Amino acid sequence: MALHMIRPALIAMITLFPILVQAQGILKGKITNGSGAGIADASISFPGSEQEYTTDSLGNFELQLPANQKIKLTITALGYEPEYKNVTINNTGKEHQIRIQMQELTMMLEGIEVRGTRRNEIGQISFDPNDAGIRPDPTGGVEGMLKVLVGSKNEMSSQYSVRGGNFDENLVYINDFEVYRPFLVRSGQQEGLSVINPDLTARVDFSVGGFQARMGDKMSSALDITYKRPRDFGGSFMVSLLGLQGHLETSSRDSNFYFMVGIRSKTNQVLLQAQPTKGQYIPSFLDAQIATGYRVNAHWSIDAIANYSRNRFTFYPESSSEFFGFLNQAYVLNSVYEGAEIDQFDAMFGGISLSYIPNNRTILKFLVSTFSTNEKETYDLSQTYLLSAVETDLGKNVGEILYSLGSGTVMNHARNYLQANVVNYGHKGSYSSGAHFWQWGLNYQTVRVLDQLKEWEYRDSAGYSQPNNPSVAAMFYSYDTDNEINYQRFSAYIQDNILFGGSSVSTLNIGLRMNYSFLNKETILSPRVQYSLAPDWGGAHNVIFRLATGMYAQPPFYREMRSFTGPLNTQLKAQKSWQGSAGLDWNFTAWNERPFKLTAELFYKYLWDLTPYEYDNVRIRYYPDRTAIGYAYGGEVRLFGDLVRNAESWISIGYLKTENKFLRTDGTYTDYIPRPTDQRVNFGMYFSDYLPRNKNFKVFLNMLYSTGLPFSMPGKAFEPGYQIRIPDYKRVDIGFATLLLDGKRSYRPAYSLFSYFDDIWLSLEVFNLLGNLNTVSYDWIQPLDTEASFLVPNRLTSRLINVKLAIRF
Repeated sequence: MALHMIRPALIAMITLFPILVQAQGILKGKITNGSGAGIADASISFPGSEQEYTTDSLGNFELQLPANQKIKLTITALGYEPEYKNVTINNTGKEHQIRIQMQELTMMLEGIEVRGTRRNEIGQISFDPNDAGIRPDPTGGVEGMLKVLVGSKNEMSSQYSVRGGNFDENLVYINDFEVYRPFLVRSGQQEGLSVINPDLTARVDFSVGGFQARMGDKMSSALDITYKRPRDFGGSFMVSLLGLQGHLETSSRDSNFYFMVGIRSKTNQVLLQAQPTKGQYIPSFLDAQIATGYRVNAHWSIDAIANYSRNRFTFYPESSSEFFGFLNQAYVLNSVYEGAEIDQFDAMFGGISLSYIPNNRTILKFLVSTFSTNEKETYDLSQTYLLSAVETDLGKNVGEILYSLGSGTVMNHARNYLQANVVNYGHKGSYSSGAHFWQWGLNYQTVRVLDQLKEWEYRDSAGYSQPNNPSVAAMFYSYDTDNEINYQRFSAYIQDNILFGGSSVSTLNIGLRMNYSFLNKETILSPRVQYSLAPDWGGAHNVIFRLATGMYAQPPFYREMRSFTGPLNTQLKAQKSWQGSAGLDWNFTAWNERPFKLTAELFYKYLWDLTPYEYDNVRIRYYPDRTAIGYAYGGEVRLFGDLVRNAESWISIGYLKTENKFLRTDGTYTDYIPRPTDQRVNFGMYFSDYLPRNKNFKVFLNMLYSTGLPFSMPGKAFEPGYQIRIPDYKRVDIGFATLLLDGKRSYRPAYSLFSYFDDIWLSLEVFNLLGNLNTVSYDWIQPLDTEASFLVPNRLTSRLINVKLAIRF
């Protein structure tokens, strides 16, 4: 009986064995459009394959095909005609390369001719958001990928600065809706989760400057996020020591309806415990998002997105010991704390868009969105400190306290509350006519803010108060203001993207943006021009030259209008800049036909009507009663490609110099001083590798180096000669990942639980591998029993280990 049962299995194994051991060949290639630029998310399939492959953000792909057989590839992409390609892979053990160019789509939908209208934009960098889930990064989001390119100064925060701009100068869009960052957050540990959910993201487009008129009114960068429109059921789940997240996605059989939901929970208590200040950290960050849509017919479709963010941060500090100084003169600040900090940040965002395609050339879109935030920052903290000199002689007890330099007590109190509501009503449209692609838009925005600032600091030593003026008994500072403001803004733009054909392909974009503030009656016109040329060198368009210039203005939001002491300047003018840039993109192959892309760019900005500010950790302290002019210039070189075959890596090197000078009351200007974002050199590297004999075991490495930011002495922010540099930021994060389950394998039993999973990854991450003590800011300590003053650094996190399990189904 047993032999009778085994015999069919043996026959099946003998029959299938030649198929299982059939030689395989590797085909690598790139899918491009008419101008030679890569097409992201193009689908590739072939007979006998149950899986559909897609290109990465640069249009690259890799397939394993049966050797010595003629295989017909089918390539499809949104907005392009399907392409069919016959290939034969010889069993030589060598990788084969192919390049496929797709043509713009023309199709009939219920009598309406629809033509693909997506055109590549100048100076735009695109990413595969799937990488965000496996890269070793404490924030674990899309912004962590950007930091490799633009630099960073704080691993605790998802904020980033670009080409001399601050955090408030970056545009962020999700599905054409602008999103906003919190108002009261002052440190990365309070920040919580980014509004961008990488599990729901299909495409990430990032412009580091010189962006088109269709983008909003900010001066530094534009991050354009496109969420997925799923065609099948799927989902993911991830759990780690820093939190958990998951998502589900589905669609109707005819793909007219889709729905996605994503939930993330972050409890980075382990990360916070790696900070110098010890105590009881109780963080709780929750984010839930929904994205859905329905295509009514060939003409009408509706899409919606909703987000709720609940961030709680409670902290009971206990003690800290901060060593600082030099090899021959070192100090330690020992502190004990009493009290607590309790912060609550709740935000809701929702948007609905209605799209109408009346004919084959026109697309009309109508959008409504609302953003609401309710923020509470409360604390009562008492710090008692002892500042001492420590032993530095290696022959003695290094680090032992020698003598006391002073002591004191600092008491901080805050009851800060803010409610804000932002509503946008917008329209966007496009019209394609031959070589011209017109785009236009209108937006009406209303803003309402209720703000209560009640904050003070009290200092004493040995029971005696320390007033600013010894003849007047007063606190070190005290703010007590209540603000309420309602204002409106109107903006509009029009631009034309002109495509010139011929052997060489060139594109000219000309646009004009207008903004009017009903609050201060200021009207701004911002012309912008971009030009690109892809010459025909040897029948290919592998090199693209780019030029861009234009005016970029940033009307003040509530954050810029309010001084950190509380008063508002409602007549504050928009900050303005004239920018110019020149660069190139070069797609090439090297090292045995591995694909690479090199980008290089030089830029210059002239800045005027600037609102001066200072950094306080991640909080920006504005001075709306002052004005300044300035400049920024620099350059960047970036390389994308396979430093290791079939493993994409990035390298970015940038140089920046930015300074400003302030207007005095007598109408003259001070000398130039570095701006708070004057981070001269940035180096970032993302490197991926795998074991040669087991590609399912991978290594990911993040390296960041940035020169130090300027730091002004208290009360000297506008005076040249009173700035020092924070030490350079150096950080290395490494991750080791192993593929526990590969969804590409088809021999799993149908009744197995694992048959429902696409893949399962287990990762071990080491943050701050080298244990660098990076500084984010300084505290100015001046004990009463000494006339000396000391800068005490506020350090970031030390080395930390994280374990992560990620499942896709």
